[in-house]
Amino acid sequence: MSKIYVIHENDEWTQHLEKRLKELELPYELWHLDQGTVDLSEAPPEGVFYSRMSASSHTRGHRYAPELTSAVLAWLEAHGRKLFNGSRALQLEVSKVQQYLELNRFGVKTPKTVAAVGKEQILQAAQKFEGAPFITKHNRAGKGLGVQLFYSISALQEYLDGPTFEEPVDGITLIQEYIQAPEPFITRCEFVGGKFVYAVQVDTSEGFELCPADACQIGDLFCPVGEEVPTKPKFQIVDNFTDPIIKKYEQVLEANGIQIAGIEFIRNKDGEIFTYDINTNTNYNSDAEAAAGKYGMLEVAKFLGSELEKLAGAVVK
Repeated sequence: MSKIYVIHENDEWTQHLEKRLKELELPYELWHLDQGTVDLSEAPPEGVFYSRMSASSHTRGHRYAPELTSAVLAWLEAHGRKLFNGSRALQLEVSKVQQYLELNRFGVKTPKTVAAVGKEQILQAAQKFEGAPFITKHNRAGKGLGVQLFYSISALQEYLDGPTFEEPVDGITLIQEYIQAPEPFITRCEFVGGKFVYAVQVDTSEGFELCPADACQIGDLFCPVGEEVPTKPKFQIVDNFTDPIIKKYEQVLEANGIQIAGIEFIRNKDGEIFTYDINTNTNYNSDAEAAAGKYGMLEVAKFLGSELEKLAGAVVK
C-alpha cells in the first residue's frame, strides 16, 4: 500500500502535520534523516514524498541531515517517485545566495547583499554599504543565525574579533542592507500546492522572532531591544491579502519545483517590498490560524492526500 512519506529532522516541527494526517486517516510514515543509509542498488517504496528538511538542522545536532537528505532526494528522483519540495527546493533552503538570485530572476527585489568568506573579506564587503546601516547573517541560516545590526565598520571589526562571532556552517557570511520598516512588522506569505493560501503579519516590536511554529518563536533578522511590549498578537493572518508580488512568488515556486513554502518580505518607508527569505520547511502559528479559521498544515495534509489518491488512481489504470 502506498503511503505519504514525510522527510524531516525535527519532530517538534512535524507534530502538527502528523496530527492532520491522522485526522484525515491518511497512511503515512516519517523519515527522520539526521542519520541513516541509502542503498543505491534498491528501489524506494511507492508513495508520495514530501521533504521538510531545514537549513538550521545543525543547530539541533543534525549537522549532515541536509547532505543525507540530498542523497535521498536524488535517489527518489532517479526512480521517478512523486516528490514535493525535492532537490532544487533543498538547494534553495540551505543557500540564501541561491534564493536571492532566483527571486531576482523573476523581478523580485531583495536587499542589497554581498557574500563573503573570511573575516577580512567580510570587512571589505561592508565597505560597499558606504556608511549606511547593514546586517550580517549566515548564508545557510534559519533561527536568526549570525544576524547582527551594525552602524559602522568599527563595530563590525569589534564583533569579528570578539567572542560572540558565529562562524557560518558553510563558511559564507552575508552582509546585507538594513531595511527600516516604518511600522514594526513583516509579512509572510504561505503557499501550498504552489498556490497562495494566506499572509500572516508578524509584529517585530519585540524583535524579529519570526518563526510561526509554536515550538520555535525564533527568526531570521536582527532583534532590536528597548521596544515596548505589544498588546496585540504577535502573529495575525491578514484578511483578503492581495498584492502583485504573489504572482511573482508563485512563478518562482513553480520554476523551482517547490510546492510548499513560506516567503517573507518587509516594506521600507516608501512602501517598496524587499523579499529576504524562502522557507521550504514552513511552519504555522496555531493561535493566528484559530483566530482566522485557516489552517496551513490541514491544507498541506489535504494536498498530500489528493496526490496520494491520484497516484493510486494512476496505478489502477
